[in-house]
Order: sequence, then C-alpha cells, then structure tokens
Amino acid sequence: MLLPLVIALHALTAVVTPPLTRILGPRVFLVAALPLGLTAAWVLARTPGILRGHPVEASVPWAPALGIVLDFRVDALSVAMVLLVSGVGAVIFCYAAAYFHRGERALGRLVGVLVLFAAAMFGVVTADNLFALYVFWELTSVSSFLLVAHADQRESARRAATQALVTTAGSGLLMLIGFILLGHLGGTYRISELVADPPPGSPWLSAALVLVLVGAFAKSAQAPLHYWLPAAMVAPTPVSAYLHAAAMVKGGVYLVARLAPGFADTDPWRLLVLVFGAATMILGGWRALRQDDLKLLLAFGTVSQLGMLTVLAGAGTHTAAVAAIGALLAHGLFKATLFLTVGVIDHQAGTRSISRLTGVGRRMPLLAAAAALGAASMAGLPPLLGFVGKEAALEAFVPGAHPGLSATASAAVLACLVLGSVLTFAYSARFLWGAFADKDTVAPVPFPRPGAAFTAAPVLLAAAGLLLGVSAAATVDPVAQSYAAPFPALLHPYHLALWHGPTPALALSALVVAAGALLFWKRRAVTRLQNAMPNWYEAEAGYNAVIQAIRWTAFHVTSRTQTGSLPVYLGIILATVLALPGVRLAAALLGGDVAVPAEGDGLRLWDSPLEVVVVLIVTVTAVATVREHRRFPALILISALGFGIAGLFVLHGAPDLALTLVLVETLTTIILVFVLRRLPATFTTRPNGWPKRLTVLMCAAAGTFLALTLWLASHARTHPPVSLGYTGRAAEAGGDNLVNVIIADFRALDTLGEVVVLVTAAVAVASLVLLNRRDRIIRAPEADDWEETAQADSAASDRPGPQPAAPDPLAAPGANHAHRHGPKED
Repeated sequence: MLLPLVIALHALTAVVTPPLTRILGPRVFLVAALPLGLTAAWVLARTPGILRGHPVEASVPWAPALGIVLDFRVDALSVAMVLLVSGVGAVIFCYAAAYFHRGERALGRLVGVLVLFAAAMFGVVTADNLFALYVFWELTSVSSFLLVAHADQRESARRAATQALVTTAGSGLLMLIGFILLGHLGGTYRISELVADPPPGSPWLSAALVLVLVGAFAKSAQAPLHYWLPAAMVAPTPVSAYLHAAAMVKGGVYLVARLAPGFADTDPWRLLVLVFGAATMILGGWRALRQDDLKLLLAFGTVSQLGMLTVLAGAGTHTAAVAAIGALLAHGLFKATLFLTVGVIDHQAGTRSISRLTGVGRRMPLLAAAAALGAASMAGLPPLLGFVGKEAALEAFVPGAHPGLSATASAAVLACLVLGSVLTFAYSARFLWGAFADKDTVAPVPFPRPGAAFTAAPVLLAAAGLLLGVSAAATVDPVAQSYAAPFPALLHPYHLALWHGPTPALALSALVVAAGALLFWKRRAVTRLQNAMPNWYEAEAGYNAVIQAIRWTAFHVTSRTQTGSLPVYLGIILATVLALPGVRLAAALLGGDVAVPAEGDGLRLWDSPLEVVVVLIVTVTAVATVREHRRFPALILISALGFGIAGLFVLHGAPDLALTLVLVETLTTIILVFVLRRLPATFTTRPNGWPKRLTVLMCAAAGTFLALTLWLASHARTHPPVSLGYTGRAAEAGGDNLVNVIIADFRALDTLGEVVVLVTAAVAVASLVLLNRRDRIIRAPEADDWEETAQADSAASDRPGPQPAAPDPLAAPGANHAHRHGPKED
C-alpha cells in the first residue's frame, strides 16, 4: 500500500508548502523536493527485486459497487520514468530555490501546483488501471495549464496555457473512448493483464488503438499536434525543464511504451507510430536550426527527440525497446541540463538571444563544461548516455536484422533516424556556440557570476549523464533488458554498452557527426534556405483555423437559436416534447403496446371535496394570468397559482413539500417585485391571430399529453413502489423525519446535483460581476509590456551586428522576444 501513500505524501506537501512560502520564500522548493527525493530513493531501493521479476503492486478500492479499483504497479518501465519524474524532478526543485526571488508573484501557488503535478505524473507512470491512468493523465493536463499560465497577467501565457490544455485534454477525451473500447474488448481494465493477454484483432480493436494513440501523440507533441510545446516556453525555466524535458511530454511516450508489448503487431499501430514519430523528429530538428532564442531551440529539439522516442517505444522489437529505455533516460538528463543552463544564463544576463550573447563561456567555464556534456549527449557523442541510446536506436533499424519489421520499413526508418540525428548534431552545436562562444560582432552584456547553488543542478545532471554513459552496461542495461523481455529477442540480444566494436551503427554515427558538423558550418546558408522556404507546414495555423471555425459555428448557431424570446424557447421545448415522446405515445396507444387501465382502475375525480376548490382556484388564476395585460397583477396571479399547488400537497399529506413550495413562491415573488420596478407596467406585445391560436393549441396538446402520460404511468406499475420501504429504512439511517432522510440519504446524489447546479450558477454570476474589473486589471500591464517590447525591438534593430531570426510562428505570442524581458518575463 506504499504506492498510494506516496501520492498522498505529494498531495499533503502540495497543501502545506504554499503557506510556508511566506516564511521560507523560494527556499520552500527545498521542502517540496523532499517527497520527490524520497520517492526516487524508495524506487531505487526496490529496483533489484523489480528487475528480478517481482514488481511492486497495490490496489485501492475506488467504487467497489461498480468494480472499479485503483491498481498500481511498478515494473522496469515505471522505474525508468520514476527516476525522471522524481529523481530529476527533485534536482530541478532545488534549482528553483535559487532561480526565483522572494518577490516572485504567486510563488506559493506555483510550488503547490508543481508538487501536485509531480504527484499526478507519478500516478500516470505507476497506474495499472486504464481509468486510474486517465484520471492522473488529465490531472497533469490541468496542473500544467496552471503552471504554463503562471504569469497570468500576460496574454501570451494565458493563450499558451489554453492552447496546451485544449490540445492535450481534448485529445485525452478521444483516448478515454479508446480506453473504454480496449477494456471492453479485453474483458479487463488492468493494463498489465491487457498487455499480457491482448484481445484478438478486430476493427474495433484497431479503432481503440488509434484513439489511444491520438491522446499519446498530443501529450508528447507529435506532428501535427506539436505546436503547443514551443508556445508553452513562456513558462518559467524550472517549469519548462520539469514539464517539457523530464516529465509531462514523456507521458505519451510512456503510454506507447506501456502498450507496445501487447499491441505493436496490431494494425495500424506500427505504421502510425513509425510515420508520425519519424516526421516529428525531422520537422522538430529542422525548426530548431532557425531559432535565435535558446529556449525555443531546446523546445523544438525536444519535439524532435520525442519523435525519436516514439519510434523506439512503439516499434515493437527487442532492440528498439532496449534503445527506448536508454534514450528515455538520456533525454531527461541532457535536456534538463540544457534547460537549467539557459535559466542561469537568462537569470544573470537578462537575455536568451544567441545574437546578444558573447563570452559567457570564458566567464562561466564550469557551466560551459556542464552544457558541453549535455549538448554532446544530445548530439550522440561518446562517452555520454546519449551516445549509448543513439547507437542502440540505429542498431534497432538495420534492415533485415530484427523480426517484425520488413527490410523496406527498416531502411526507411533508419534513413529518417540518420537525418534526424544529423539535424540534432547541428542544433546541439548551434546551442553550444550560441550560448558560450565569443562573437566579435556582438557587444558583451553584463553577466554577474551566479552562486554555486545555482549552477549545481546542471552540473550534477550533466555528470549523471556522463556516469551512466560510462557504466551503461551495469546500470541502465538491466532496466532496459527487463522492460524488453516480452518482445521477441534475437539469438544474440542487444545490450546497452559504450562499445560494441565496428558495427554499421558506429559507421552511421561517424556519418552523422560529419554531416552535422558540415550543416553547422554552413549555418548561414541553411538560414537563408529556411527563410526562403514557404511556411506551408505551420501547424499552429491549423489549430487557429479549427478554433475560428468552432467560434464561427457557435456564433451562427447561437444567433439563430438564442433569439431572446421566451415564448419561442417554450414553443420549441413543447413542440419537441409533442414531436418525439408525444408521437411515440400516440403510436403505442394505437398499436396496443400500452395497456389502458381497466374500468375498475379508472380516474377518480377527487379524494377530498376540498381538492375541487383548490383546482378551481388554480384553473381560474391560470386563465386570468394569461388574459392579464399588466405585469404586477400577473405576478400576483402566478403566485396564487403556486400557493394553490402547495394546497394540493397539504391535502395529499405532504406538508414539508408544501412548506418548501410556499417559501420558494414567496421568495420568488419578492425578487420579481423588485425586478418589476424597472419594467413597464404593462406588456408591450401580445400575440394575436394565428400565433395566439397556435400557442393555445400547443399548450392544450402539451397539457393533455402530460396528464395522459401520468395517468398511464401511474397504472403501469409491475413492482411494489420503492417508497414503501422508506419508513422502515429511515430508522436505520438515524433520522426521525422521513422527508429529511429521503433528501439526505435516499436521494443524496440528486441533492448533490442540485447543490452543484446552485454552485455553478453562483460561480457564473460572480464571474460576470467581476469580468469588467478583471479586464481593466489585465489590459493595463499588457499595454505597458507591449510598449516595452516595442522599445526593446527598436533598440535592438539599431545595434550593429547580426539580428535575431524571424519570429517563430509556432511560438506563443511574445515568446520570440521573451529574451528581451529578463528573468521576470521568463
């Protein structure tokens, strides 16, 4: 039961840390890092047993009556992901303690949501139930929305957060449908059981897998759903390092890797994974080459690397699975190192622009060395872990060497991997040169030396990448072999190691280094080529087109259906009732499908003569209300009608309901009296002619239908009423008032629904009241921000030397100039 306790510990920390922010300031991140560090240590201690085939499992009943259980399971794949989510996450949290300052806006909210995100991500990688995984999956989407929108006073942050939420959560709904289909076809919703014994192939299974892959592709920013990740770079750098390097964006890769052992051979799984992953790798690498902002360069590099990870995780071969674990860990380490390095540079120099940075390497040799290790690992150079993973990736697609893949498919994927690796080497070199090289044409910017605690995190992560690369055979390979065990293995299965001798993969690595170095050397020509190319591949344009189409449709549908006329609304409702259930009831009566009560069960005119008096009062007031031309008398007549209905409840032995109705009628009348003070004394328009006759006819038909339905329904009972047992069960519920017990216990869900409706209405009213004030608060800073950006752009254009590249259309508005605003704009 330790796994649910781990999540509970994270949730408790998320509640406790925001108040502590007032006392500890940014050092509260050190407290927030404790549950992550303890989780990573606990998983490492359990790893030997897990790799020997004894996964850690736990189950928590969620809805036992429905058979829904929260199942958790930690195996080799979960170990790799937890080391990233919790291990690397703890290092990033410690880095955040030095990155933020005490005056940071909403720092308590930031640390609380970040810990909550860590808990949700831990739930994603350990859940062994499709519904539990989906719940945690959506929690990561919601919490990441809040994290990306941390600077919520800026329109660019709000837009980027909304874009990410719409893309990931919207695709997640399709994934949920796929989960339901998958569990229904497999007869279980436990992931381990589905993977071990997958359902037989069928069109429904293929449809379920396609829907699941849509959610996974959106979460891991696969083309054409990759646009949200570069836009999300408006978040603070520690958030970007955690969400978009170590944790969230790997959620989709994790899901593909989790299901691949059972479904990789089911069409169209392998085709979709290989095509979209390879296309994403090339597109992301190509876009990274044109970035002037170091953070955007890493963002598009992340898109490219996620494409490669998706190919490896979903290929469905033993070697590809081994390579996936090595590349997964390598990516988390080197990309977090580089993101944190950019954070140090931006924090100290106030810019992330390659065209404005010079000489940073001379002033910060230790930071430059850590970044060099991270960039070398990203480029796939020995002896880093990135080289080990890249060698395995190339080996996995040597044509004819692995079962399950045709020679043609292997060759095509291998060509894409080589091209993507060339681009990766080139943008890795561009990053290292742009951040630390001396540029004679650029004036140096002030760069105060950061403290040792600030640079410790990237140095530590870079050293971990080097250490794991040298010791890959002893440290990473056992985890990879344990995960890859379900896949068909070769006679001599591949193992992660720094040296395999002269192999085709080694020759391809040498080719990648040579071609990547040439591409970086000819970077000016590449930039001219990219600027000359048409922007036909702008994915965000498609997102904007979809959003605009939805808005256009909503506007035109609303303008035609929401006319503001209450009689029209009521007429549509009554016409729908008469056209659907009314016609069905008439057909059932004519066809004999509904039994008409026998003569002995006929209608009773009344149970008490007083009912006749009350019915006459109700009928007279209803007719008088329709004929009344003045508003205030009509209101009094409607109130009298309501009190008459309350009288019927009293005569039928329901005084509690009558009292409730009297209170509601009285309160409604009082409110409407205040409203009528601002309205004309008489009704301005009244229907005449055919509209009036049609209204009378429709109301008479609706009344007849309701009366007939109630009469037939009351005589169609085949079982004793449920309410007969309420009296005896009320004592068991501990109540003396039967009506109260019914409302609080027997109809608890109905009461809860009513409470939810009232709360929703209250929130809507409060939002409308505060809307104007909120707009005034937000727009003023944005105007200043725009002016500051314009002045900075103008000043930059007057400086000699190379100018920044063209703004990137895939980034959120303002993200291309984020380097101009200093640490607060990060």
